[in-house]
Amino acid sequence: MSHAWIDRPAPTRPGEALDLARLGPYLRAALDLPEAAEIAAEQFPGGHSNLTYLLRVDGRELVLRRPPLGAHVASGHDMSREFRVLNRLAPAWPLAPRPLHFCGDPGPLGAPFYLMERLTGVILRRRLPPGLELTPALAEALCGAFIDVLVGLHGLDLRAHHLDELGRPDGYVTRQVHGWTQRYRDARTDDHPAIDRVIDQLHAQIPPAGAPALIHNDLKYDNLVLDPDHLTRVRGVLDWEMSTVGDPLMDLGTALAYWIEPGDPPALQALAFGPTAAPGSFTRRQLAERYAERSGRDLEHIVFYYAFGLFKTAVVAQQIYKRYQLGHTQDPRFAAMGVAVKALVCQAERSLDARVL
Repeated sequence: MSHAWIDRPAPTRPGEALDLARLGPYLRAALDLPEAAEIAAEQFPGGHSNLTYLLRVDGRELVLRRPPLGAHVASGHDMSREFRVLNRLAPAWPLAPRPLHFCGDPGPLGAPFYLMERLTGVILRRRLPPGLELTPALAEALCGAFIDVLVGLHGLDLRAHHLDELGRPDGYVTRQVHGWTQRYRDARTDDHPAIDRVIDQLHAQIPPAGAPALIHNDLKYDNLVLDPDHLTRVRGVLDWEMSTVGDPLMDLGTALAYWIEPGDPPALQALAFGPTAAPGSFTRRQLAERYAERSGRDLEHIVFYYAFGLFKTAVVAQQIYKRYQLGHTQDPRFAAMGVAVKALVCQAERSLDARVL
């Protein structure tokens, strides 16, 4: 394998640079560094929500996470909660990055933030690292590794690791359906009749609650850090901003919503977060069946969970699109988010109507 494939940061995007003259004194004091300690920052290219930076601090590499500029969805960008989840999870699960420091004072950066260890490895995004060939055998093995991560997380003993205090599982699915419906209405910029039809179906089809688990709520290929020498070995899982204790099939549904297949409409294929349609890859149905086989959980209501995952992802895209329209971010990736909303909701409606993944 090649270490040239390791994910690397890039210069900060326009309007998202860290003010190191303001942040530097705080970091030197918080990390007990000499006043002359050098601090440099770059930005990791992925992600559409919380912003992630690589800090080189006196020869040490740290990762800084902060909310996006112009964000007003407090629960989705709660740095203290994300830090608290990792504090509980990292000692219990080796794939969780180790949190190092939390700053709730917006003074040094303009917003709360936290620092964590850097996990180095390969991240599979829409465009694979140059020279990386994804053979059918490797693609199939990666699908198995992906499911193993989800099953392993959902199999953690909540009480033994005090993880049960990180959420309210009773009524979780109902709260999510109502909460994301309200988030969509708060972020609405255009009329989308299909969204209203999907919302009505989701409200009418809420399944009975299953046994709760700690759930990531945003698992996709570009949140996995892979070993560059053994790509099917997962080193870590990133982006815990939406994690909680709830119905684990909601987690599977979100993962399926990100899982694009070769036969999907072109507008949906354009939203791929990774090489899920590569030859040898599982279909959504195969992915769900492998999860059921490994976890023992029932898939009777899997179409609901998949459709909700698509709807939730559409709402996130709508929130980002509204921030872009209001001028809170100049990131050019966000200009097409309005098209993404339509594609995701159309897929949710097709799935609910046909009862298929």
